[in-house]
Amino acid sequence: MQPRSVPPVTARVVTCVPSLAVHLIPVSVAKNGVSSKSRKRIMPDPVTEPPGMDPLYEALLYCNIPSVAERSMEGHAPHHFKLVSVHVFIRHGDRYPLYVIPKTKRPEIDCTLVANRKPYHPKLEAFVSHMSKGSGASFESPLHSLPLFPNHPLCEMGELTQTGVVQHLQNGQLLRDIYLKKHQLLPSDWSPDQLYLETTGKSRTLQSGLALLYGFLPDFDWKKVYFRHQPSALFCSGSCYCPMRNHYLEKEQRRQYLLRLKNSQLERAYGEMAKVVDIPTKQLRAANPIDSLLCHFCHNLSFPCTGNGCIDMEHFKVIKTHQMEDERERREKKLYLGYALLGAHPILNQTVGRMLRAAEGRSEEVFALYSAHDVTLSPVLSALGLTEARFPRFAARLIFELWQDRDEPREHAVRVLYNGVDVTFHTSFCQDHRRRWPKPMCPLDNLVRFVRRDMLVALGSGSTNYYDACHRKGF
Repeated sequence: MQPRSVPPVTARVVTCVPSLAVHLIPVSVAKNGVSSKSRKRIMPDPVTEPPGMDPLYEALLYCNIPSVAERSMEGHAPHHFKLVSVHVFIRHGDRYPLYVIPKTKRPEIDCTLVANRKPYHPKLEAFVSHMSKGSGASFESPLHSLPLFPNHPLCEMGELTQTGVVQHLQNGQLLRDIYLKKHQLLPSDWSPDQLYLETTGKSRTLQSGLALLYGFLPDFDWKKVYFRHQPSALFCSGSCYCPMRNHYLEKEQRRQYLLRLKNSQLERAYGEMAKVVDIPTKQLRAANPIDSLLCHFCHNLSFPCTGNGCIDMEHFKVIKTHQMEDERERREKKLYLGYALLGAHPILNQTVGRMLRAAEGRSEEVFALYSAHDVTLSPVLSALGLTEARFPRFAARLIFELWQDRDEPREHAVRVLYNGVDVTFHTSFCQDHRRRWPKPMCPLDNLVRFVRRDMLVALGSGSTNYYDACHRKGF
């Protein structure tokens, strides 16, 4: 989750939290008619967002509680452009905590999928029925040993919740309405070669990918679906060994540590929480309590209490505010950028390769789905130059669209969208191009040049070769 350091690649008779009213964001309508509850924006908006740092507002956006269908900009292009391929990166949906606050009761959340329980989706029952028929699905090892949908009355650690399933059913249905119904990206008799599906080896990522896929292709033929296993959260495949990436990571983790030491309010909050649960402060900090507290918050559960008192909303706000301050300093100091450029390069290079093959007609593949984690999407966003992008919420989606100009068939262009917002002209490779190109997207050549040259040059080592950049200092 957001608060922890980026991991190296190797592989919650007293009610302490007020009722749901504390979660609600006042609704005001902007001039363009978009309410302040919109979860689409990644850039600050003075009309619809709080004037300063509001930790509860940010936490609610992070929860991404399913509600009405959101507006999105996917699939928007002039009529003379043809959609060629779509590449979708998702973070898994809402999950149960990975950590337990010592000496407290685990949050009581039911991870079975129940039709009469909120949040609900019209396809939920059909999804469960279809997943129950997929026991013979042919997935790359070790994915075949994972459950296809969550099913524990008391969630297991890290398990996808019903909220997480519904989030991705919604994502899939939204993409179906745009890419299949509007743009006919896939024919009704689509073939396995037209899909590329990849996930890490966690049940929550496989299940999130399946939920999105079911929303996108309801009642799909199991014989046509093959999920590949990605051992690394960075999706670096055979290019994971990168000493310089780890060097930048160590520097970034040191920055995080020093910032925490300077925050006396944070240390005081940890001390108070440690007294509540009667353990040393160091032990509480190691338990990463924000992971569990965010689950309580997102599911509107009371924060943990003991005979010594309660962990309360003020504690939560202090930790969440520190996260926001950490993100701001991270952007300013740019140590994370070095990690991100090297961490994201392999998967962006793979994506560019897929786009080039599709543009040249050398591949049937038109829809790629990578079901991943926050630590997958975050470096990709930073590497693309999307410095103001919010940290990946539950069920976040980052999409690359490849388009062909029918008037000039040899010309191909890309659009980049984050949670439905067109961020193409906020990226490093296209932020200056709008003034020189009248079309509402970016030339594919810009992305190719950025990935294969510019993002490595930005490291300051003078190298345009990934291997050399990984084995040389110079940021």
